[in-house]
Amino acid sequence: MAEDALPAEVLVRSGSARETAAVGAALAEVVEPGDVVLLCGPLGAGKTTLVKGLVAALGDEEPVTSPTFTLMRTYSTRPPVAHVDCWRLSDPSEVADLGIEDHLDEGGVAVVEWGEIAAGLIGRDALSVELRPAEGGDPDARELRLRASGPSSAERLGRLAARLASTGAHRR
Repeated sequence: MAEDALPAEVLVRSGSARETAAVGAALAEVVEPGDVVLLCGPLGAGKTTLVKGLVAALGDEEPVTSPTFTLMRTYSTRPPVAHVDCWRLSDPSEVADLGIEDHLDEGGVAVVEWGEIAAGLIGRDALSVELRPAEGGDPDARELRLRASGPSSAERLGRLAARLASTGAHRR
């Protein structure tokens, strides 16, 4: 895909938790070792649901739960996934103490809920996914806004946009 053809952002509407997990599964098809995915959005927006789809698609059948109190859980996927939750952290130095950089250096992928706090530390070339309840009153509907912050993540976003379009995901 030519660099000028890469999308600046991709908007997806999900009508259910299953569709949100399917976006995570599509994301699994484009992530590579060393990638960072920052998840943002309010409580209950579907961040962990998206991670469930990603982890399952990468080959781990272990139940995925939000690591709110453990801060980080790792999954034996290919590549290995570190699922991080920064909700309880207030300072970026606390993010550094988690060892995410080591996980990335060892060929893993980091998926960070409440990723805003980690963006300055590990988000130099990250794919960001903002999840929000969709307008219109359907409690299961979500809007996902995907953006890239560097050249590698922009390439991944382009591949993800093509993948979502080919699967019939609701792309606006």
